[in-house]
Amino acid sequence: MYDLLVVGAGPYGLSIAAHAAAAGLSLRVVGRPMASWRDHMPSGMFLKSEPWASNLSDPEGKWRLEVYCAEQGTTARHGEPIPVDMFASYGLWFAQHAVPPVDERMVQSLHFCPGGFEAVLDDGETLRAKTVALAVGVIPFIEVPSALRSLPPAHVSHSSEHSDLDRFRGRDVTVVGGGQAALETAALLAEQGTRTRVLVRAPRLVWNGLPTPLERSAWRSVRSPQSGLGIGWRNWFYSERPAWFHRLPEAKRTHIAATALGPAGAWWVRDRVEPLIEVRLGQRITSAHESGGRVRLEMAGLGGEPATLETEHVIAATGFKATCDRLGLLAEDVRGGLAAVADGSPSVGRDFESSVPGLFLAGLTTASGFGPAMRFVLGATFTAGTLVRGVRRRLYSGVPGTRIPRPGSRARLAGTETVVRGQ
Repeated sequence: MYDLLVVGAGPYGLSIAAHAAAAGLSLRVVGRPMASWRDHMPSGMFLKSEPWASNLSDPEGKWRLEVYCAEQGTTARHGEPIPVDMFASYGLWFAQHAVPPVDERMVQSLHFCPGGFEAVLDDGETLRAKTVALAVGVIPFIEVPSALRSLPPAHVSHSSEHSDLDRFRGRDVTVVGGGQAALETAALLAEQGTRTRVLVRAPRLVWNGLPTPLERSAWRSVRSPQSGLGIGWRNWFYSERPAWFHRLPEAKRTHIAATALGPAGAWWVRDRVEPLIEVRLGQRITSAHESGGRVRLEMAGLGGEPATLETEHVIAATGFKATCDRLGLLAEDVRGGLAAVADGSPSVGRDFESSVPGLFLAGLTTASGFGPAMRFVLGATFTAGTLVRGVRRRLYSGVPGTRIPRPGSRARLAGTETVVRGQ
């Protein structure tokens, strides 16, 4: 039985694994490394975050993005967006250097067993662990507007379902949403010859401005500090003080998680959208149905005025909602033990442990607990160190005669001989 099973091998899962290995825990990491970036984003996309805010985390800080870029003979500069495929390659490089070999099979279900948890893998094999870190990313939580859910997959999809947009060449596609995923998807579609439009509920689009220089005067830095989430004291607080955020009242935390850093397009995609793509603002889809092999959308404007639109396919770039009921890989008795906060997401303690003892959560599921940084790669650093300390506390506290291994002690990696396949 392992000390820790990490489910998921994206930035959060890999960072947790790096810290757990350095802390001397027996460890298994299961999942396809960097799956969201490799399988759910089309080529040509970029990260919104700055390179220095896009590092995966290891305790010594040895395997940063800039180190990977230097090895590849390239650079990652402030103010220059990082291609998604470069970031995915960086994650695979990090996995090879910083964590035990990754098992690329997928966990189908997670159950209780004596002394901990049992994970059933997609080939039927089972793994047992005393504790589990669930770092499943965002894909289990895709959110599609209710008005579109009755449409067949041939006519509606979520933006995260596309690693290749070629199937839409020469067709008519409507993208729903006003955030980066919607606007960048629309730009890529238009640039390949797809007839594209964007529907936005808000009365206007929000665009992020040009990044401020890293070198600024002391006065400007004090007045509006720089952080991985942008400039300003609020962003600095969300970025640099997740533990303080966790101490806020629950209602305040869930409100901030739902409203802070709302939908916005990156500065570098603006010129690819505004001159080329029809954007219909203030439009809410009220119903949708198939008609003659096309989709007919019924909409209402800000004042309730009706409108209709016909298109061949709708791409919902409408984000993700990390609620307890969408954690389908958890067996009913495990999922039933999760306490939820007001927005339906799982409640987590100060070290990311859920209300199910020994089950730790990471990433989007913890945004209402530790703030908006948990929606971005940036949050992996705080999460990894804090969560692994919580795992060690769960494993060793109160056990007579047991010493908690010091971080940095030699990792016990017995049983982790499975290699990262496909590399």
